[in-house]
Amino acid sequence: MTIAWPDHLFLVGCGNMAGQMLRRWLDCGLDPARVTVLRPSGRAVADGVAVVTDYPASLPAGTTILLGMKPYQLADVAAQLTPLCTADMTIVSILAGTPLADLRARFPGVRDMVRAMPNLPVGLGEGVTALFADDATTPDARAAIDALIQPLGLAEWIASEDLFNQVTALSGCGPAFLFRFIDALARAGEALGVPADQAARMALATVQGSANMASRADAAPGVLADRVASPGGMTREGMNILDADDRLVALLTDTLTAARDRGDAMARGA
Repeated sequence: MTIAWPDHLFLVGCGNMAGQMLRRWLDCGLDPARVTVLRPSGRAVADGVAVVTDYPASLPAGTTILLGMKPYQLADVAAQLTPLCTADMTIVSILAGTPLADLRARFPGVRDMVRAMPNLPVGLGEGVTALFADDATTPDARAAIDALIQPLGLAEWIASEDLFNQVTALSGCGPAFLFRFIDALARAGEALGVPADQAARMALATVQGSANMASRADAAPGVLADRVASPGGMTREGMNILDADDRLVALLTDTLTAARDRGDAMARGA
């Protein structure tokens, strides 16, 4: 794929999520000489990527800034980063629970801002990234960020920022919930007598293969489930447990609600 990379990419923080994003971009051909990472530890990120432990005296014109630190660090970061920002720069924030209005208040000199919420599979190019920009952000900036996100997997623009925490609960937090499901599926198999190591391998391969099948199918996952579950068969008996009183849907709704509410609380605290 041909990607119009930013002239310069400045990452404030390079933890788990930002690190996955950067890894994928480098794998897709981003020149590491175009990247600077601010990392207090000074620990190397990747060959050719400059790592600094303090803010530089200036940033190149047209820099795209990725805010990838912890949300509680925003005030300190803004105090030192704002003097370096110019009107031709773009800020992309992956800070959970941090509304665009708060970012605009802290970086008044930057017009183009995008909120993004990726999930961990972005490092494989198989992630989901929710995106939001307000009317102040130019169409050119939106297009540039969309192009930057495309190598990471599915890019979904949402129409209202009010949905951001709901979307984050679903796709941003979703991998952790799915990891827990895979572990639970394996442990349930072990409880039935399958050796632990085999149960773990089989659970992982089952979820991976089923997800790949669902992504290529011409029917929704719920329809696929019913196709597999023949009346009176083993699968149907197990499905009856999951489907009783919509217990699986209720459990996941409670799970996403708890995550969403935490995002709302973080936004209020910010």
